[in-house]
Amino acid sequence: MSQDQLHLEALLKAVTDRLIPADDWQSASDAGVLTYMERYAGQDAAVWAKVIEPGLRSLQEEAMRLHGKPFSELPAGEQDQLLQEAESDACRDWPVSSKLFFDTLLNLTAEGYYGTPEAGGNREGKSWEMIGFRPGPVAEAITPAPEADFPHKTLEQLRDRYDAVVIGAGAGGSVAAAVLAESGMQVLVVERGSWLKYDQVGRDHLRNHRISKYGHNTGPDAEGNPRTFAMADGSERITLPIDGDYHNNAMTVGGGTRVYGAQAWRFHTEDFRMASRYGIPEGSSLADWPISYEDLEPYYQRAEWEVGVSGDGSAHPGRGKRYGPYPMPAMPMTLEAERLARAAQKLGWHSGAVPLLINSVERDGRQACGRCGQCVGFACPTNSKNGGHNTMLVRAIATGNCDLICDAFAEYIDTDGGKHATGVRLVQEWKGSVQRRQIQAGHVVVAAGAIESARLLLNSASDSEPDGIGNRHGQVGRNLQGHVYSGAYGIFDEVVQDGLGPGVSIATFNTEHSNLGIIGGGLLANEFTRLPLIHWYRALSPNAARWGIKGKETMRETFLRTSQIQGPIQEIPNPESRVQLSKSVKDRFGIPVAFLSGSVHPESLRAAAVLGGQAEKWLWAAGAREVWQTKPGGGLSAGQHQAGTLRMGNDPETSVTDPSGRVHGYDNLWVSDGSVHVTNGGVNPVLTIMALAFRTADNLVKLS
Repeated sequence: MSQDQLHLEALLKAVTDRLIPADDWQSASDAGVLTYMERYAGQDAAVWAKVIEPGLRSLQEEAMRLHGKPFSELPAGEQDQLLQEAESDACRDWPVSSKLFFDTLLNLTAEGYYGTPEAGGNREGKSWEMIGFRPGPVAEAITPAPEADFPHKTLEQLRDRYDAVVIGAGAGGSVAAAVLAESGMQVLVVERGSWLKYDQVGRDHLRNHRISKYGHNTGPDAEGNPRTFAMADGSERITLPIDGDYHNNAMTVGGGTRVYGAQAWRFHTEDFRMASRYGIPEGSSLADWPISYEDLEPYYQRAEWEVGVSGDGSAHPGRGKRYGPYPMPAMPMTLEAERLARAAQKLGWHSGAVPLLINSVERDGRQACGRCGQCVGFACPTNSKNGGHNTMLVRAIATGNCDLICDAFAEYIDTDGGKHATGVRLVQEWKGSVQRRQIQAGHVVVAAGAIESARLLLNSASDSEPDGIGNRHGQVGRNLQGHVYSGAYGIFDEVVQDGLGPGVSIATFNTEHSNLGIIGGGLLANEFTRLPLIHWYRALSPNAARWGIKGKETMRETFLRTSQIQGPIQEIPNPESRVQLSKSVKDRFGIPVAFLSGSVHPESLRAAAVLGGQAEKWLWAAGAREVWQTKPGGGLSAGQHQAGTLRMGNDPETSVTDPSGRVHGYDNLWVSDGSVHVTNGGVNPVLTIMALAFRTADNLVKLS
């Protein structure tokens, strides 16, 4: 190591130890932050060379100019004064913005200190111990649960023809595959992602579907899988899977159910008739569903029992009649939920348990939830979270009638005269070469998620349908929606978090179809257990100290004393939020990528503001000493709750699929994911996706 590098390392140690100093707990360098940064520098050399190193040299020069000594030899007060000047961007003659340097280095220091020990910092998990974070299951003796070992097929091993080809192995695809295979049909499930075992999903707190700053844990790979996003001037900007505006959903066997939070809500009865109740706001495409809650209720119940939901059937009356209980009792209330329940009662609000696709008791040979502290964004260490990968797909393959191919992409659906699907063209990279194969199908079921399902239909243009399958009226890809989230944080004098996962435990529907003057409204619930870095990045008070001894005290004193209330609103769809095919960018197989455009309707933002105010009111009633709201932006909404691009309806001019989930004009082409949602409810949509998948698959079987 050169003398210059030695000086820089000594300077880096001095700076990081002022950002997180030693007290009764270790300093940044003692915690291994420098090791974390060394690994980071190797992974992102550009940021290190263009921001960190020039900033360190400038800071050293500033110390020599003002005090005649290197930064490391200055008293703590003078060191802090220099850092404060950098933070306030007062150092104008630096070759890099001093604030950019400060913020970048502070974030890296926090990541190394509060992040995953395997990343190089947070030695022995001491910082987690300091703030009270417990990552693992409550019973440490719980052994890793066995997972299914799915037999995979290669392109060469596939049959030439199947009774049904299901594209996508997520919530909707796995349900459809099980129903079809158990009816005796020969089924092929095509999954573009891999089958990832628990250890392959990983536990990196900076690379997951909750915080994907440097990557994510379920695919697709960053290289070769871009999307594009519309700019104000009409041009396309490339976006990658780790970027927020990519609107990534997990692409692996199980899809989003592999790493989801698993809230298992039914839609409200009024969610199916939004236009009739509220009218159609200007600029929106708000419409009624062609089916009712009553049509879907038996399939809701079937999804709850066959996939597995824990809950209290009497917890939220008035949201639609139930004809049976949940198969498992609700998870126990957390310390936070007990406090919030008392506050709701004080406000005159009804509140109750959150239904979850998680085992609260042992079921189907898999153990009850271990209540770990890192549920969302990760695979379940006890295999207690019920998803497509460990329930319905296991059933499908157990019949002997279902083949699964992973790491294979459906690039085109073959059709005959725009009336009949004849098969699917698959492409796969295998042993360094790209291979393609055409598979014939009696039925095709598209279940790739709202963005990729629309992309597939648009890419499957033919002489009969030159603009894509089902797109004679330009509806394919329109009405893309997800969920705008709104809420508030509150800090309490007392500890309100017991650290028991999954954390989310209590909800109220006080704002849903209420008299608050908004369209739809939605759910408010306490949040899942927070990762320390999510707390650092998102849950600190706007006025909180973020560095120095006071910054360290902020993390230590607020981690277990902070509550978050939030929820999704009933988003108002609009036709200009959409998926199209990029005119200029293709993926690694030469297929045009999804081109996303649009924004949130103003009515959605108005509803979000009301929900934020209600969340704030709930926290004040619970005894918080400081409360602040979180507010959504106005950009395109899709994310992991993406829906609406192939909406169902009776009129082919305004919808893509009929009420049974079949593409208008076709006898054998079906959609079994959130694409068919006309509206997306004011709750998490996965149970509705599963219920519709049972219904669509039943309709398919009846015609076979």
